[in-house]
Amino acid sequence: MPELPDVELYVEALASRVEGAVLSGFRVASPGVVRTLIPDDLAGRTVNRVSRVAKRIVLHFGDGSWCAIHLMVAGRLRWVGRPGASLPRRVGLAAWDFSEGTLLLTEQGTVRRAGVWFGSHDDDPAALHPGGVEPLEVGLEEFARVIRSENRTLKRLLCDQRLVAGIGNAYSDEILWRACLSPTARSGSLDDASIASLWRAIREVLAEWLDRLRAETGGGWPTKVTAFRPGMAVHGRYGQPCPRCGTPIQRIVYASNQTNYCPVCQTGGRVLADRALSRLLRDEWPRRVEDLEGL
Repeated sequence: MPELPDVELYVEALASRVEGAVLSGFRVASPGVVRTLIPDDLAGRTVNRVSRVAKRIVLHFGDGSWCAIHLMVAGRLRWVGRPGASLPRRVGLAAWDFSEGTLLLTEQGTVRRAGVWFGSHDDDPAALHPGGVEPLEVGLEEFARVIRSENRTLKRLLCDQRLVAGIGNAYSDEILWRACLSPTARSGSLDDASIASLWRAIREVLAEWLDRLRAETGGGWPTKVTAFRPGMAVHGRYGQPCPRCGTPIQRIVYASNQTNYCPVCQTGGRVLADRALSRLLRDEWPRRVEDLEGL
């Protein structure tokens, strides 16, 4: 799922191309992608701003109306530098036509989760925000209040958009590794120093990856939006050495997601139980780094 750095990059790339441009048409290939009524007079509206609302990308029109796009897991945006570009077969969902080019919304797979919402000047796109604090804007005191508002595992808390906006599976792994905190630690057990470390790690990791992705695209359109990136410390690096201590990265697999972590840097040498594999191996499941080395 595209997370804050990726969504922010889309916003910046789109703003440089369509702010001040007039929308000449909107085409839909998959009707289910539109979650509201499509305005009859949509064509002819001028885009005066592009913004981010949590993980949504919002086109603000000059008359106060707007259009919001949520990419969910597999949704992606493409920019084609010509008007009226064809929607890709099978993966194409919707297209926004401008005289300068075409914005295409695509989604891989058979399950359609991406969505498009339209609102009038009487509606506030901020109402689409799930309510979580903005991680690059929230102060330490407010962040501590959010952390202590619920006693949950840190991994789940960071990915809950009602508590912290814009973070998902990939960057939560990177943040917890940076802060040297276990993904299964309970938020209610954190002391002031640990909360401050987590707050700093969030700001550092997201800011660093924003800078890295901006440098990679160099002002071009972001085409490599993925949860697995070279240069990540732990996410997607199962079995590879931790950049800090050299211990093989471990993982917890659940459903279609996984949590990656370093057992030395984050869990005091303890190997966290994998819901499926640890039940299968039972007593043979390695519980500490020393047991892994023995295997």
